[in-house]
Amino acid sequence: MIKDIDACIFDLDGTLVDSMWMWPDIDAEYLERFGFEYDDNLKNEIDGISFHETAVYFQKKFGIKDSVEKICQDWEDMALDKYKYEVKEKPGCTCFLKHLKSRGIKMGIATSNNKNMVDAVLNSLNMKDYFEVITTSDEVKKGKPAPDVYLRTAELLGVRPEKCLVFEDVVAGVIAGKAAGMKVCAIEDDFSKEVRERKKELANYYINDYRELL
Repeated sequence: MIKDIDACIFDLDGTLVDSMWMWPDIDAEYLERFGFEYDDNLKNEIDGISFHETAVYFQKKFGIKDSVEKICQDWEDMALDKYKYEVKEKPGCTCFLKHLKSRGIKMGIATSNNKNMVDAVLNSLNMKDYFEVITTSDEVKKGKPAPDVYLRTAELLGVRPEKCLVFEDVVAGVIAGKAAGMKVCAIEDDFSKEVRERKKELANYYINDYRELL
């Protein structure tokens, strides 16, 4: 899979770390403050878009009067403790990162999350030093499924898109990687199990566990 690949670019949530489980809880708790019930369809509506874009979406959909900045800060406050103390790496992840490093393959992260939370979880799991570049969707014009965040990460790594392999857990991310002209390996995640076959159909490869690649 990594033959002729110069860089691997990873999504964060659901791909490097097992964290997707916490977001419906946070969304439900947040919406309850404003008298709304969480709807399972919501996760499909916001899959892949940036943290800021999601806040704009919530503001419009639910008529929330708080500023986008206040919404983002509230979510960050709710999520940081979970990232620091509860979120674990996906099975075999660190072993695979060590393997890539030993092969001299560059590594970057392209995530829809925000920088503070990315730093919190990577520092907690001692992963940060593996990555030369961390790009968030807030740094580009459009979030996933647009290819912008993957193209920007490849540019910062100094690697041509066709020499990059993307790892993703959701359909929007797989589409973004393919739109960037990169090969994509979809990874199993319980949060997106209902679209498992769609992920397999869209991606070049599919794995259940990083240990399959060692």
